[in-house]
Amino acid sequence: MTTSSTATGTSLTDLVRRWERGWSVCRGWDRPREAGDALHLLQRRPGRHREIIALRPDDVPGLRALADEAAAAEEATWLTVPTTEPDHVEEVLRHAGLHLQTAREWLMTRPLADHPRRTVPAPYRVATSAAEVVVADVRHESDEQAASGQVAVTGGDAVFDRIETAPAHRRRGLGSVVMATLAEEAVARGARHGILLAGVAGQALYASLGWDTRAAVVIATSQPG
Repeated sequence: MTTSSTATGTSLTDLVRRWERGWSVCRGWDRPREAGDALHLLQRRPGRHREIIALRPDDVPGLRALADEAAAAEEATWLTVPTTEPDHVEEVLRHAGLHLQTAREWLMTRPLADHPRRTVPAPYRVATSAAEVVVADVRHESDEQAASGQVAVTGGDAVFDRIETAPAHRRRGLGSVVMATLAEEAVARGARHGILLAGVAGQALYASLGWDTRAAVVIATSQPG
């Protein structure tokens, strides 16, 4: 895991800003407010009214202040911390009284020009639709949705989001088909670098496609989930 810079030549702080920018486009959220070395997003969702994304987790006093802010919030608040020192971050968040998610996530990047291509296997087909966000939809010949995902292009970055395969259609390479389809569409729209946030299962898929892990992502909440 790289500690000082990313494969795209920027610091982790800049990479997090770039990821958030595309992620918010994918989700249709308003631009965040940046203050106190963090991005503050108002999401207004049950169990996730507000989210704070730390930009400089190596600043221990600053991280403690963010953790205390999240813990004291009246509305359900998430604190998301991309970091190269996840054990230390978890200790700080736990000490503040926050509730850690059971599994870490992972911030990953990849140049897109040589992203692996995949052919959709029979009896499936893949289609895309595009507005501000490009959506890939893989369907079985029965017309049942088998896999899907989306990507937002902001400048030279493509942020991939919600890459999902239905349980009945897993282990058939459909996640790779979604990624390849979205990568091709993103490159056609001028993207050069891919960024995404991966769960445990997704990390293995993306690593097999040449994506690099740049940081762990520790997530904690002000209320038990």
